[in-house]
Amino acid sequence: MSSRSDADDDDDDDDDAVSQRADGSGYSQPLRSRSDPAPRHRGPRLRRHAYRSASHRQNHTQSMPEQSNDYRVVVFGAGGVGKSSLVLRFVKGTFRDTYIPTVEDTYRQVISCDKSVCTLQITDTTGSHQFPAMQRLSISKGHAFILVFSITSRQSLEELKPIYQQVLAIKGTVDSIPMMLVGNKSDETAQREVERKDAEAQAATWKCAFMETSAKTNSNVKELFQELLSLEKKRDMSLSIDGKRSGKQKRADKLKGKCSIM
Repeated sequence: MSSRSDADDDDDDDDDAVSQRADGSGYSQPLRSRSDPAPRHRGPRLRRHAYRSASHRQNHTQSMPEQSNDYRVVVFGAGGVGKSSLVLRFVKGTFRDTYIPTVEDTYRQVISCDKSVCTLQITDTTGSHQFPAMQRLSISKGHAFILVFSITSRQSLEELKPIYQQVLAIKGTVDSIPMMLVGNKSDETAQREVERKDAEAQAATWKCAFMETSAKTNSNVKELFQELLSLEKKRDMSLSIDGKRSGKQKRADKLKGKCSIM
């Protein structure tokens, strides 16, 4: 007498039906169980595909044109001292009387340098202390700095001191970093609170250059950026003033490649 029941035989038949499938030729082929490992040939194919993808990305990257280097100038100062007015006067040649608080604006000027091209990137920062992370990021990425105060406000000069200390803390040193202390609104002499000699003494303490400007009258605006770039020791850069060059500038251009705003 057989030890297997009819029910067991039915189960075996079901298992055989599950383990086989017809391929249309009259034969049956076993199905791979979910617990079975994947066929070995798939691994190398995937690796070869990944290699081809990496090679394609590498060739694509090599074919992309190199981006021009930015020279980043960061403008700091309290609210209302005329930072945006100075930048707009330099970049666009315009002046606005109304005060509009700035969070952060960036302006760019193309500079031609002999056989290379670079971009002068000017970041106009906020005059408030609400965005310290943005301020630290601007300092860390900056190549040169303009610290602006108003000659009509001694408080605006005092507010530059913690900014200078932060630049010093992040950069480690300011000896080789172009930096300008700028007394803006020089046209408002009747309301002057900061004497020129006091501002010059502060600049000497910070080991940076000093200049008074007026965005309203366009006094020393382009000269400010020209002087700032002339303090750069790692690159040889200059700006053309009103599209004209002095005799000294022309002679220098003959000796070595100079930069001018296009």
